[in-house]
Amino acid sequence: MGFVALDSEHMTRELPQLVQNSTCFRCDVCCRFPEADSFLRPYFTSQEIADAVTHGVPESCFPNKSGSQVNLVKSSVGEGYLCPAFDSTSGRCGVYEVRPVDCRLYPLALMWDASGQEVLLGWDTKCPFMREELPATIRVYADYVASLLVSGALVDKIAANPSLIGRFQDDVVVVKRLPQLTARLRSRRVDPRLRPLLVSDAPYFEQAIERSHMRSRHTLAAFAFPYHYMWTSLLPYWWMEADGTLFLFARSPDGWFMPLPPLGPGSLDGAVDHAFTLMHQWNGDLPVSRIEHVMESQKKPFAADGYQFLKAEGDYVYSAAALAVLAGDPHKSQRALCNRVEREHRVEREPYRAEHQRDCMDLHRRWARQKRGGILDVMGKFLLEDAEAAHACVLEEYAQIGVSGTVIRIDHAIEAYTFGYWLTPRTWCVLLEVADRSVPGLAQWVFRDTCRTALAHGAVSINAMEDAGLPGLRAAKLAYRPVAILDTWTITRVAL
Repeated sequence: MGFVALDSEHMTRELPQLVQNSTCFRCDVCCRFPEADSFLRPYFTSQEIADAVTHGVPESCFPNKSGSQVNLVKSSVGEGYLCPAFDSTSGRCGVYEVRPVDCRLYPLALMWDASGQEVLLGWDTKCPFMREELPATIRVYADYVASLLVSGALVDKIAANPSLIGRFQDDVVVVKRLPQLTARLRSRRVDPRLRPLLVSDAPYFEQAIERSHMRSRHTLAAFAFPYHYMWTSLLPYWWMEADGTLFLFARSPDGWFMPLPPLGPGSLDGAVDHAFTLMHQWNGDLPVSRIEHVMESQKKPFAADGYQFLKAEGDYVYSAAALAVLAGDPHKSQRALCNRVEREHRVEREPYRAEHQRDCMDLHRRWARQKRGGILDVMGKFLLEDAEAAHACVLEEYAQIGVSGTVIRIDHAIEAYTFGYWLTPRTWCVLLEVADRSVPGLAQWVFRDTCRTALAHGAVSINAMEDAGLPGLRAAKLAYRPVAILDTWTITRVAL
């Protein structure tokens, strides 16, 4: 395959298209997304946004006019979401002639390697054409595109818009390493001290929590490595250390924020001031800058001048001994459902092992379909769509991130699983719990069994995390009579 040589002025607009139009029109992958905030949404630079708006895409579809991923719209012909420039009836792109470089590159993809240190060029196996075409053809094409990424207009555009580099994806096959672009982007990185949150960081993360002296019976579930790491496939997490304090950041499509207060032995005041100074440098005046999961014990001594505290949903904490027996009228309904499960089925439990992974993911998908078939608000649907990747992460890397799990068999088939971790030596935190909703009482049986097991291993308290603002989940958690609902706060800076 040969390609016409291009000068740098035309590189960004004239990237040759490898996939034929006839193939694209038969495809049902591109421009369609399962969730509204998919990290695969195309990124538009400021000029590409202006071009798209000129061609009819609403300006409101771009949250940041200086460059952003596009906001998707609900599909009118089925489930999922669409790029607002895509016409699902004709299968055509309404801005094809001025489509962004992110789309022009596809089905090649730019991404960081798993360590977040090197830029790679890969081919995306989600594209049906890329699964069918000869690898030799792909490599010739990739070599040509890589040659455009050494210098000139295209590399300038990418360096000025580093969000064009996506996160590492297992299903994108690496065809080229791009050391020149890596070096260019490293010099433009928002802060050279930032490091991607990796599974190997678990011990250091836990040590930082210990140094901050935040372990107590009122500790939030968020003060643990697995709570954050399981979401890294959906949201890039980064961390840095300054003056003996660990700063954990996440980068959403809207900008940078802190999902946890700074972790260090010193005053929270100074660390928070430093954190907001950094986020202001990275976000500008965007309102996304915030620090989540601030505990009541941290808020009280904090000098709040210039900041405001917003109360958020808190963790539900229960007596392990009370829920292990479910005694008395307050727990009559849960006790009856547990008894029904044991009366109608043969129930077996065993520790989770790697060979259970496929069956558990099949169960999760079945459970998600059952949830979607019930009453679920918009936020609940978003959380459910995001959950599959988080569950897959835990099922794959449970040992490395410090969680343990149990699978429950009903009449020999795996119909439930649960995972958790020791938040403190006396508090067991329930991280995940999935139970087939077609088996009445199974969810209640699993939760009681979790409490019994934790109690036998020394637990005094069970932390079941927050309710995410979902009314149904809130009602279910309240029905178990929590001994406490821990206050949690979000810090934002008052606009000057």
